[in-house]
This record gives sequence, C-alpha cells and structure tokens, in this order.
Amino acid sequence: MLRPRAEPSLTETVALGLLQGPAELLPISSSAHVELLPWLLGWEHARLPAERRKEVEVALHAGTAVALLAVRGRSALRRPGLLGLAVLPAAVAGLALEGPIERRLGTPDAIAAGLVLGSVALVVADRAPEVRAAGEAGAADALWLGVAQAAALMPGVSRSGAVRSMARVRGFTRVGAAELSADVAMPVLIGATALKGVRLAQRDAPVGALVAGTAAAALSTVAALRLDVGARVPAAGWAAYRTLLAATVLAVGQNRRR
Repeated sequence: MLRPRAEPSLTETVALGLLQGPAELLPISSSAHVELLPWLLGWEHARLPAERRKEVEVALHAGTAVALLAVRGRSALRRPGLLGLAVLPAAVAGLALEGPIERRLGTPDAIAAGLVLGSVALVVADRAPEVRAAGEAGAADALWLGVAQAAALMPGVSRSGAVRSMARVRGFTRVGAAELSADVAMPVLIGATALKGVRLAQRDAPVGALVAGTAAAALSTVAALRLDVGARVPAAGWAAYRTLLAATVLAVGQNRRR
C-alpha cells in the first residue's frame, strides 16, 4: 500500500497550475480537473493529505485571481455594483456550506455527478436566443449570476459553466456570457483565496511549490484570456467533454473497487 505523500511535488503543482487557467475560464470545472487528473493518472498529488491539497488549490486560485485582476480588472471595476451583487449569494453560501459540501461531495463519484448536471444545464441554457451583450447586464442579472456561482459550490458543476448557463438563459450571447463569467469570477476568487489563505497561514506550508503553482496558474490564465479560449464554442461541445470525463471517472472508480 502506498504511503501518503507529505509535500506536494513541484513538477505536478506547476502542471496543475498550467491546467488551472483555462479550466477556470472554460465551463469544465477547474476544481474537478485539479482533483481528478492526479487521481486518474496516479500522481503523487492524489496521495497528499487533504490539507496539503487544499493549500495547492488556494495557490492556484490565487494565481488565477491575480491574472484576472491584471487583465480584466480595469474594465470589470468600472461596474463595482455588478461585481458586488454577483458575489453576494456566493459569499453567503460559501460561508454557510463550504465545509459540509467539501466533506460530503468531494469524492470522484460526486464530482462526476456534478459534471453531468452541469452539462445538462449548459445544453438547455444554450437554446436561449442571443440578444444581449455583456455591457447590458444590470442589477437583476448580477444577482442571478451570483446565484449561479453559489450553485457551483457543488464540485464538478463549474463556476464558469454555471455563470455562462445563467447568462445564456437571460439572453446574453455566448461571447457576452464568457465575458461576464470572467468578470464576476474575480471577486469570488479573491475573496475565497483570502479567506482560505488566512485559515492556512498558520501551517508550515511548502512555499516553493505553492509559489511555482501560483505563477503557473497566473500565466495560464493570462494566456487563456488573451487567446479568448472557447468563447464561441457551442455548449454541446463542452457538455460532451464533461460527460466523457464523468464516464471515465466512474469507470476507473468501478475498476479500482473490484
């Protein structure tokens, strides 16, 4: 039986950082990928204690938050009311439910279920007409986007996917939905990173690997933003990928339980 690893691997943490950027911006769930990829491939990261994996997750989210602030901060902060309203439901739900959700829904099977549920939402929402641009978002839109971000606390659902789905339901174009998803992510990621960072500050964290992972996540996020990855891809494409990933997780899990 393999012993749990005590410290994160520098190479694996950087690899996860490079994955974090596009996975956060695309409707595929960054948390699912960061958790599932090491599990599927048998990486040492999957054998880390839960608190060490959480440290890596916080570092990667910090990198994405810094990149979003650097690239989209100026335009997003012109509408502070939108950002404030969009973060409120997620903040309340996160403070109240984060612990129970992580304890009960953090298994590969539960993440696979979240991937499938999010896929259904993406496909159904993408049938709405594309009649609004991101700049037309108002207070009611912001609150609904905040509700979507709160729903994404369920692992596998995807914050970006939930926000895009809600934006599409409310008539925003695919491009507009992607822009709104990136903008409202910023305060949520900054807030979550700060909160979790404070909780982890008293621990003897492996600084080198975490800093490298943060830098990799920031670079991959900037690259994904610059390349405008996936803004025009139909939801069915992302749903198919998510469903395939969920099926793979369930099949691997079933095989390992034999």
